Amino acid sequence: MSRRLNLCVQYACERAGLPARSRFFAWARAAYAGGGALTIRLVTPEEGRKLNRDYRGKDYATNVLSFSYEAGPRLCGDLVICPAVVALEAAAQGKTPEAHYAHLTVHGMLHLQGQDHECAKAAVAMEQRERNILAILGYPDPYF
Repeated sequence: MSRRLNLCVQYACERAGLPARSRFFAWARAAYAGGGALTIRLVTPEEGRKLNRDYRGKDYATNVLSFSYEAGPRLCGDLVICPAVVALEAAAQGKTPEAHYAHLTVHGMLHLQGQDHECAKAAVAMEQRERNILAILGYPDPYF
């Protein structure tokens, strides 16, 4: 089985100040060692709100959405990230935007692999995995 991860980054919003494809690739790869295909789409608040409303029934733009398309040994999915929300959250939480993008990419990658935080036990396990991955990447605990 191929361990190649094909990554497409779509900038569907203002690109200035956003991380480069190489940063997203490093963050995604740190959370997933296998092969597959991944699209990361950076969107406007309007597009983020529409997707969150249509797929989750929540009428607001959120930081990251994960869409998995294939079960099995190869990851196939999309992460949708809203930079406007990321910027607001990073400022409110006293984080750098880069650290927050890294966290949200790792978080979304774990969702694509079937992890969730719907119950307390699963949330603790997922958050610990996120902390471990981000520490390896040199970022602080996102849940401080």
